[in-house]
Amino acid sequence: MTRTRVIGSRVGLGFRCRAGVVADPKRPEGAGRMERPEQGLGEPDSHPRANGCSLTGYGALRNGYVRGLPETETEIHHIAHNGGLYKRPFNEAFEETPMLVAVLTYVGYGVLTLFGYLRDFLRQWKIEKCNHASEREEQKDFVPLYQDFENFYTRNLYMRIRDSWNRPICSVPGAKVDMMERLSHDYNWTFTYTGRVIKDVINMGSYNYLGFAQNTGICKEAAAKVLTQYGAGVCSTRQEMGNLDKHEELEKLVARFLGVEAAMTYGMGFSTNSMNIPALVGKGCLILSDELNHASLVLGARLSGATIRIFKHNNMQSLEKLLRDAIVHGQPRTRRPWKKILILVEGIYSMEGSIVRLPEVIALKKKYKSYLYLDEAHSIGALGLTGRGVVEYFGLNPEDVDVMMGTFTKSFGAAGGYIGGKKELIDYLRTHSHSAVYATSLSPPVMEQILTSMKCIMGEDGTTFGKECVQQLAENTRYFRRRLKEMGFIIYGNEDSPVVPLMLYMPAKIGAFGREMLKRNIGVVVVGFPATPIIESRARFCVSAAHTKEILDIVLKELDEVADLLQLKYSRHRLVPLLDRPFDETTYEETED
Repeated sequence: MTRTRVIGSRVGLGFRCRAGVVADPKRPEGAGRMERPEQGLGEPDSHPRANGCSLTGYGALRNGYVRGLPETETEIHHIAHNGGLYKRPFNEAFEETPMLVAVLTYVGYGVLTLFGYLRDFLRQWKIEKCNHASEREEQKDFVPLYQDFENFYTRNLYMRIRDSWNRPICSVPGAKVDMMERLSHDYNWTFTYTGRVIKDVINMGSYNYLGFAQNTGICKEAAAKVLTQYGAGVCSTRQEMGNLDKHEELEKLVARFLGVEAAMTYGMGFSTNSMNIPALVGKGCLILSDELNHASLVLGARLSGATIRIFKHNNMQSLEKLLRDAIVHGQPRTRRPWKKILILVEGIYSMEGSIVRLPEVIALKKKYKSYLYLDEAHSIGALGLTGRGVVEYFGLNPEDVDVMMGTFTKSFGAAGGYIGGKKELIDYLRTHSHSAVYATSLSPPVMEQILTSMKCIMGEDGTTFGKECVQQLAENTRYFRRRLKEMGFIIYGNEDSPVVPLMLYMPAKIGAFGREMLKRNIGVVVVGFPATPIIESRARFCVSAAHTKEILDIVLKELDEVADLLQLKYSRHRLVPLLDRPFDETTYEETED
């Protein structure tokens, strides 16, 4: 069953708590206990503290959490065993799925599956028209090219709500968009366009966090000027004839923005992960990957040939157990030490809205002498006082992150990705990364969009517009999340995350929610199985600095109406701490062997 995960500001590393017991750091080391790490750990206070505030008179402690808080308090904060790790409050909530909702969701999928088998039976006997791909009669004796059963979900469940995705946009993805109207006369197997354009649809789905994706303003003017001078494409790789002065300027600016020695840019964010991880690790290396990492990280890990082990999402106990086992046992069979141990995490997880517990990850990385690869695709520009991502958000040193990866496709309103770190790392990737050697380099107008928006964020354009955008995004995020909680929705993630998942659960409500919101001129993204767990279908809102309070209020008003229609206000404010959530002692492993 899904449980709530409310992560407080400071979690102890190295001494673990059992139910009903707060571990004593002075207790002699015993079986199953770790010695305390030296980096960044403070001594416990005489009074328990959460988020830097003294907590007394609230009753007993269990697993480091405060029990018996007032009923009006909806967040449970973690006790500060290691006050040196976190310099700010860190609150995440994952409310438990109501039992009745979970049961009804399973029943809903069961009914859909039964009707799917019935419809497949009717199609087999030509009673119902078959629109899906299938082998031709004369090819039945050949090796099958199409696995019919594997596409059962696509043709019988996905097709019912296919109109909720791939909607064509015909404008800039700003706060509002224009959308082409389309209809289906065969139950979403095919679509026809009516020629009508739906104007001014409120855009709650694009990753335009800081509002730089626009066709007016300084970014547009700068990109247009560069387009006139350089053209649209480079038509070569960086190592041949595709290395422009703009590339050199951009990489120096990115390194300065991140606070690292050097940086390298790539033409595609996805390949920045999938093509560079294989250049960093290989056979004989170990990758420890968060279970909710993006597909690009998963693909890169698999292409590397390294052994892959998965730890529970944002669960430092699970990560530390894998690190400890890796050090103790070494490689399978030979027991030789691993050549490298690489931890893969994201800054903001785009489906959960959660923020990585980076101070603790860095503490574990230092303790066990491993490497850290941080994907800041969603967090760069969107977190931190000056938009420098999750490292700045926690007040950490960029040098503590070995590989800083991010993309320009979200906060900067452009395309491509980057990797920053030590100069030796970047020099190595320039000659060993497939993305650097074989891929066409970034387009000049795209680079100018990145340069202009990044300088704006840094204040180097002589204005405070970029800083105001970062602050506006933070205000919009907190306001939108607070209002949704007050209205009774179950929403996931960190209170500072601009990615806001709103839980729908039941399969029938996925399509219904998207259609009802579009009727009210609001474009949203809905997500279901297999992109999420089967009982955790959701709508994902992406808050932008381009959204005004009036726009957000309109969305909230319509949301309230749709929620009453579809009965989506599931919240009962029953929060379950993360440390009460058991994790699987087994690990998933992928090797060439």
